[in-house]
Amino acid sequence: MPTELHHRLPSADAAWLHMDRPTNLMVINSVMLFEERVDEARLREVIRERLVERYPRFHARVVESRLPLLGPSFEDDPHFDLDRHLHRLGLPAPADEAALRELVGDLIASPLDHAKPLWDMYMIDRPGGGCALIVRMHHCIADGIALARVMLSLTDTESESGVQPADTNTTRTSARGILAGLAQEGLKTVTHPAHALDLAGSLSADAQALAKLLFSPADAHTALRGELGVARRVAWTGQMELAAVKAIAHAQGATVNDVLLAAVSGALRRHLQGRGEEPQAIRTFVPFNLRPLDEPIPRELGNRFGLVFLTLPVDIGGRRARLEELKRRMAAIKRSPEGPISYAILEAVGLTPPQLESRIVDIFTAKASAVMTNVPGPREVVYLAGTPVRAVLVWAPTSGSVGMSVSIFSYRGEVTVGLLVDAGLVPDPQRIARHTEQELAALGRLKPVAKALPAKTRPAKARPAGGESPSRGARGRAKGIGI
Repeated sequence: MPTELHHRLPSADAAWLHMDRPTNLMVINSVMLFEERVDEARLREVIRERLVERYPRFHARVVESRLPLLGPSFEDDPHFDLDRHLHRLGLPAPADEAALRELVGDLIASPLDHAKPLWDMYMIDRPGGGCALIVRMHHCIADGIALARVMLSLTDTESESGVQPADTNTTRTSARGILAGLAQEGLKTVTHPAHALDLAGSLSADAQALAKLLFSPADAHTALRGELGVARRVAWTGQMELAAVKAIAHAQGATVNDVLLAAVSGALRRHLQGRGEEPQAIRTFVPFNLRPLDEPIPRELGNRFGLVFLTLPVDIGGRRARLEELKRRMAAIKRSPEGPISYAILEAVGLTPPQLESRIVDIFTAKASAVMTNVPGPREVVYLAGTPVRAVLVWAPTSGSVGMSVSIFSYRGEVTVGLLVDAGLVPDPQRIARHTEQELAALGRLKPVAKALPAKTRPAKARPAGGESPSRGARGRAKGIGI
């Protein structure tokens, strides 16, 4: 049975809770695709034992304090009922992949019910005996990498595996030193640029990173920026062989992440050109994981990540030049202290009144046009309630004025790029997904750089999501492609 829970949300989690807007909901959305029907009774038992009973936040609702200086709390839902979180929906005719994309987009635009724990799952039957499981979890429960691990803890490496024991305690670290400095200076470092620039001039690389995060100008105005509406659309590429992407990276002296981001940059360049625009560099937010991936997930979950800026070289015409510039920028990000500093900023923001928090979010999110996330999944086929998972799709939320997220997920030796967009800004995101596949193929045709060993793997080729039996891709060995 669920244990009793009552505790204040840590300030970082409270910040994500209060970022909810009708035009930008702070919900992490994912889809698992299956070529067989999932046993729903068995799935229900797995969710009850491995999710609800293992992680208290999944049987707790969020309650706002009546006192102005106290933040919200997680409290046990006295009326908790698993049936209120597990739903079944049908696909409208012709019940194809386009219909699934439309349904996912409609759900993403729908707010979660704050009268109960902030998560829902939807089982969708698909033609031919397959199905899809749409999962929605609020960002205040945990960050995307933690929730991906939570979802994967529901799965097994064998179809007949039983329920696994709960995870043990894990360590938790935070950027308390940086946060203390921010608190000492006060929130004027966020709302008064001149003061913070003076502060940055007297400190070291940490302050320079702080200045970059807070005082970079608003991102260039392109077709990817504008007034946001409520409607959302999603898209995704086919599954692209990770071994083939690695071969491209090896031939070009780059990383897998460099290659994938170069493909996305080329796709966005083509999108802007198709809208009649001169392509400009596009600044993005990239989540930077601060939680060790080799440690168990803490039962209290929560958000433990920072944000760094990555400017995509969409303005550069040549593919090799774009890739080389991305390599340089990614190397700089890995040496930067922006991740922990931005997490400290988020903790400070979570302590402010909602009106001030909203203003800070507007200032901060105006600096970027998109969110780029990268989550490594299992290297082998996994089973949910005894049914093999064919593919996994993920969409990170956007906040404030940001209208696009691009999410990369690797699973069983394949990688998929998903897009979540404002329907008014990008009416056809599937075209960008196709451009991404085409750009990756074009990168595979570049001549190897000097001293690079010749690739022995066939060129990258995308396969439609859910279009092949799980056993055929199980030999891939993805190592994870996060920053």
